[in-house]
Amino acid sequence: MMDKIRDWFGFGPMTQGFGGHGHDHGDGDGGHGHTHGVIDPTIATTTRGIWAIKWSFVVLAVTAALQLVVVFLSGSVALLADTIHNIGDAVTAVPLWIAFMLVRRKPSKAFTYGLGRVEDLAGIVIVLIILFSAIVAGYEAIDRLINPRPIAFLGWVAIAGLIGFIGNEAVAVFRIRVGREINSAALIADGYHARTDGFTSLAVVLGAIGVWLGFPLADPIIGLLITAAIFAIVWQSSKAVLTRMLDGVEPGIIDEIHHAAEHVSGIERVGSVQARWIGHRLHADVAISVPDAATAKDVLGVSEALKEELFAHLPALAEANVRLESSAGSTAKRGETSHAHHHAPEPFKVVCDLAAGTLEIVDTPAGERMRLTIDRHADDLTATVVIDRPEGPETLRLEPAADNHHRLESTVAPAEPHEFQARLILAAKGREQVLPFKMVEPEGHHH
Repeated sequence: MMDKIRDWFGFGPMTQGFGGHGHDHGDGDGGHGHTHGVIDPTIATTTRGIWAIKWSFVVLAVTAALQLVVVFLSGSVALLADTIHNIGDAVTAVPLWIAFMLVRRKPSKAFTYGLGRVEDLAGIVIVLIILFSAIVAGYEAIDRLINPRPIAFLGWVAIAGLIGFIGNEAVAVFRIRVGREINSAALIADGYHARTDGFTSLAVVLGAIGVWLGFPLADPIIGLLITAAIFAIVWQSSKAVLTRMLDGVEPGIIDEIHHAAEHVSGIERVGSVQARWIGHRLHADVAISVPDAATAKDVLGVSEALKEELFAHLPALAEANVRLESSAGSTAKRGETSHAHHHAPEPFKVVCDLAAGTLEIVDTPAGERMRLTIDRHADDLTATVVIDRPEGPETLRLEPAADNHHRLESTVAPAEPHEFQARLILAAKGREQVLPFKMVEPEGHHH
C-alpha cells in the first residue's frame, strides 16, 4: 500500500521493468516475447509520445478556459494564479513536442546518434517551468497573506478549483503512464508538473472553504504548503533529468545486464559494463571474455546470444555493443607461465586507431610464441613484429591462432634474449601504424 502511495506521489521508480527478473527465460517459442526489425522502435515510441502530448494539451486548454470564465466572474486572484499555472502546464507541451519531432530525424554525419539528447534539453526546460510555477505560487501565497482580498462567488471558485484538479490529475496520470511506457524522463517530469498544478487547484478549493468559514488566511497558508510540495517535485524531476544528461542510469539497469549474461553459456567473465540513455532509448556496451579454445565462430555465437538476452531483458534497449577482452583464465595461465619460465617480459599494451589489446611472449604447446590478444580491431587487420637485433632485424608475422581473429601468434619462437627494442606494425585497408615498444626481462634473470 505504501509503495503505491509513494509511486502516486512520484517517489517510485522512474522507469519500469529494470528491477526484477519476472520475465520468461524459456527456450520455447515466444520465450522472450519481443519482435525485431518490424518497425524502428524510436519512431514507434516517439509517435506515442507526440500523441500523449497532443491530448494533454487539449485537456489542459479546456480546463484553463473553464477556469478563466470563473476568474472574470469572481475576480479571484488565487483562481487567476491557478489558471496561469494550468496555462503554463499546457505550454510545457511545446518543448516536448519539438523534441519528439526532432528525435524522429535520422542520424547524420554530424549527429551520428541522432538528436535524442534534445529530449533531455526539453526536460531541463520543463524543470525550469516547474520552478517558475513554484516561485509564482509562493509569491501569490505570501502576497495574499500580507494583503488579504475578498473573493466573490465562492461556490463557483470552489467548483473551478475542482475542475482544475480533475483536469490536471487526468493529464498527470496519462503523461506519467505513457512516459514510463516509452522511458521518457522528460514526459514523466511533465506529468509530475501537471500533478503539482492539481494540488494548487485543490488549494484554491480549500482556501474558498476557509474564507466561507470565516478564516480568510486559510487560502495563503495552504498556498505556502503547496509551494513547498512543488519545490519537492522540482528537486526530484531535476535529479532524474540531469542524471540522464550526464549519462547516468538507474543501478538496476547494470544489474539487469549482468543478469542477462548469466543466461548465455560460453561467457567466462563479464568485464566492464557501460550504459547510457540517449533520449528514451538505451545504449549498452559490454566487455566479455571467452575460453582460450573458443573459435571465431564461437565468439560470434556468444556475442549474438548475449545481444538477444539483452534485448529481452531491457525493452528500452536500442543498441548493444559486445566486445571481447582478455579472459581471466588466460591471465591466470600467463601468470603460471611467467612463473615457470622465470623471465617472461611484461606485456605491451596496444592502443591505437587500428586495434587495442595486449602483445606478449607466451608458452604454448608448440613452444614460445609472440601473441597479440585483441579487444577491438579494424577489418582485415594484419600485424607484424620487427625486433632490433645486433645481427639484424628479426621479423615475426602474427597469424590468427586456431581461426580466432582476436588472437594473433607468430609461427616461430622469438629469439633469445627476450629483452629488446621492437616495433609492432599494424595495417588495415591501406592504413598503417607503427608502435615502438620495449621488452625487458625481470630483475635477477641471467642467461
